[in-house]
Amino acid sequence: MQTLNAADTAHALPYVALAQRIAHLLRTGGVNVPTRLVPEVSPGARLFVMPASDGQLAITKLITLVNANAERGLPVIQGQVMVFDAQDGRCLMCLDGPTVTARRTAAVSLLAAQTLSPRRDGDVLIVGAGVQGQAHLEAFAQGLGLKRFWVAARHVERAQQLAQHAQNLGLWAQAVADPHEALPHCDWVLTCTPAQTVCLHQPPRPGSFVSAVGAYTPQMAEWAAPVCQALDASACVVVDSRDADHEAGDWLQAGLSVSHRPTLADVLAQPVAIGADQTVFFHNCGWGGWDLSAAHCAIEATMGQLRPH
Repeated sequence: MQTLNAADTAHALPYVALAQRIAHLLRTGGVNVPTRLVPEVSPGARLFVMPASDGQLAITKLITLVNANAERGLPVIQGQVMVFDAQDGRCLMCLDGPTVTARRTAAVSLLAAQTLSPRRDGDVLIVGAGVQGQAHLEAFAQGLGLKRFWVAARHVERAQQLAQHAQNLGLWAQAVADPHEALPHCDWVLTCTPAQTVCLHQPPRPGSFVSAVGAYTPQMAEWAAPVCQALDASACVVVDSRDADHEAGDWLQAGLSVSHRPTLADVLAQPVAIGADQTVFFHNCGWGGWDLSAAHCAIEATMGQLRPH
């Protein structure tokens, strides 16, 4: 069994290749993803148990999420992804769980943007300057060639740090204290907050692409209910998987359903017509299939593609 630390896991999961692997999984199907378990293990702390398999690989992601850890100087997300050979049961690899979560989530947002938006220019607003904010910044710069980023976060110094990271990558970046300062100027909006409080109370500009990442339970929301209610009538709304039907907090908190909305697999199979000024709102809640795709990427990068038995 190979054990990859955070740096090795990141190296094995380049965003563009991972987005392509996710698209391959969605087009070929044959994936079994049982409902994930998310018990509360102590007040404010949850354990995520996310299995998935496709006949070749079987994985289980075991991670804890403790938002209070940000104040303790500890990682909010900790854990591992265990990768098994589905044919003979051998444990092949152990991946760093937070790195897999960050990179596969950003790769899913990237794939949705590549699929649903014809644009390859414009300014990007990233709300949330943590691990997901950084991953999304890197993924959209690498995968779409975007070069201008605005960053907003609850703590301005965190936004400034992420903006500096972007500048170190050769990008233009500016930290703002209030995301609404940049919202009217941006064609891309990526909300990557812990979703403990609503952070956006105004709609995105018409024709923009939104990926909402933070609100992955019915109790969470990043976008204000009136904004979601207005977008429900006008935007092209797409969800990452059918699990979003009971997890898409932004919509559910607004009293709206997404069960009739297409999934990412649906729009890959049959592209949807989107008006020039129509906003695309993609709800990225998370799904075990994304972790399975990451396992395939890591296996191929470090061990070579598995041969059939």
